[in-house]
Amino acid sequence: MKKPELLVTPVSVSDIETLALAGADAFMIGEQRYGLRLAGEYSREDVAEAIKVAHKHGKKVYVAMNALFHNDKISELDDYIAFLQEAGADAIVFGDPAVLMAAREVAPDMSLHWNTETTATNWYTCNYWGRKGAKRAVLARELSMDTIVEMKENAEVEIEVQVHGMTCMFQSKRSLLGNYFEYRGKAMEIENRKEQRNMFLHDEERHNKYPIYEDENGTHIMSPNDMCIVDELGEMIEAGIDSFKIDGVLKSSDYILGVTKLYRKAIDLCIEDEDQYDEQKDGFLEEAKSLQPENRPLDTGFFFKETVY
Repeated sequence: MKKPELLVTPVSVSDIETLALAGADAFMIGEQRYGLRLAGEYSREDVAEAIKVAHKHGKKVYVAMNALFHNDKISELDDYIAFLQEAGADAIVFGDPAVLMAAREVAPDMSLHWNTETTATNWYTCNYWGRKGAKRAVLARELSMDTIVEMKENAEVEIEVQVHGMTCMFQSKRSLLGNYFEYRGKAMEIENRKEQRNMFLHDEERHNKYPIYEDENGTHIMSPNDMCIVDELGEMIEAGIDSFKIDGVLKSSDYILGVTKLYRKAIDLCIEDEDQYDEQKDGFLEEAKSLQPENRPLDTGFFFKETVY
């Protein structure tokens, strides 16, 4: 069986070498001006350094440009893409066709990963973007295991699937939190999500707490649980899924490191001896639970339940 890539979102440049040694194969980084819901903020200098460190260890770096762009930022895309090409980025992650069109002009050989987070729900759409120039499709988080396997069977592009971490339930381009604080006569600094890691929407009826934060791209409401399928990787590995992503948004560096080590161990064992993996997968799940904060229970997302929109 082909070994899938283990893709990790590091908090800072200083984490990359440690995560590479822990078994990460690739990293997704970026800055909020161009990318959505990143684990950390990377200036141009940080991006260049991250690529240098990752490449030293034989790892790849993908840079997020998956925000939805208005006219005011369109003029910046060419310059940023040219910078990424010069810095040696291995791929650009995009959702807006404006990025694809700019990349065709500025960096026609740059690999592109299509990621809208919500609309990659069938293989026809994945192949559409593949024929437009995308090398990879990042699947929506609301898909069942059977749907994911079927999409891989029919896809003409690489397929990336999130296997761990929180997911976005709602995004608005409006500054909902900032407007609320302003209404109450308080100021709130939104840059880099300072002092927002402990802000929640509380659903008393369901006993859920939804992390909420605001950045340059608006307001984001996240899932109350963390997705985890470290004990259910076999079917997707057998199907040939190309990349498993650990999303570290709103997580600490230590947490991301622990989860990376765990998934590296699980993936390698499943490739080497699937029967042994099946025997040990309950232990993998227990180890994942031991890494979790008390307020973040684990679940399997939509992998084993019907998608309801």
